[in-house]
Amino acid sequence: MWVKLMFPVLSLGGLSFIFGAGLSLASKKFAVEKDPRVDEVREALPGANCGACGYPGCDGLAAAIAKGEAPANACPVANSEAHKAIAEVMGTVVEDTGRMVAFVKCSGTCDKTQVKYEYYGVKDCNKAAMAPGKGNKKCSYGCMGFGSCVRACPFGAITIQNGIAVVNEEICTGCTKCVASCPNKIIEMVPEKARVRVACNSLDKGKDTKAACSIGCIGCKLCVKACEYDAIAVNDNLSHIDYSKCTNCGKCATVCPVKVIEVLDGEVRLAKQA
Repeated sequence: MWVKLMFPVLSLGGLSFIFGAGLSLASKKFAVEKDPRVDEVREALPGANCGACGYPGCDGLAAAIAKGEAPANACPVANSEAHKAIAEVMGTVVEDTGRMVAFVKCSGTCDKTQVKYEYYGVKDCNKAAMAPGKGNKKCSYGCMGFGSCVRACPFGAITIQNGIAVVNEEICTGCTKCVASCPNKIIEMVPEKARVRVACNSLDKGKDTKAACSIGCIGCKLCVKACEYDAIAVNDNLSHIDYSKCTNCGKCATVCPVKVIEVLDGEVRLAKQA
């Protein structure tokens, strides 16, 4: 009896040994050698796994950089030191472009913008954008204040204050997720060192802009005349700053009649607007 019981046990054991040996040999024969630089690059990345680089997390980006498919400074969240460390691993150099942060191009707080109607829908900017007039504010270009960008930010760098989104630049990593989440495209990435900024997104003519928001850009071009460095221009009734030319002198802000051009000095934006 015991012989009959042992036969299937030994047969299965033998087959297991054969299959195991076969798999072991196959794994050695067909093994793909891993580039040791992948782990070194991964170690230098911040580990946010936000996907802002366009790759599936930090592991995906590390593999792409090691293969030469992505540059050493492809991670928008990493600082310049991390970029330099990755470049050293790859034997390349990277240009230090400076830290980029998100900026909300809107000054239309509750006390400065006009409201067309009461909105009772879902408190989401993308949903509200489908309502008549793209939301309840009279300015259809401005911040709706329903916080889609707040929910998109994985780092808690954005809050809604007095009806508009405000970015905490000390926390902002430059991942750009808030930029993608905004239906009105009022969030842009700017150099952190650029302290003079136009906090408006309206393309309406001056009269219509003023009717909707008391602090909107009216396209008067006084800022253009005041700038000695050709760093500001008015296109489609809105002032735009060329940060590669701007010296942060603030003369454009001084002459702006509606005070929509800001000179940031570390204070909270809304405190400066009060």
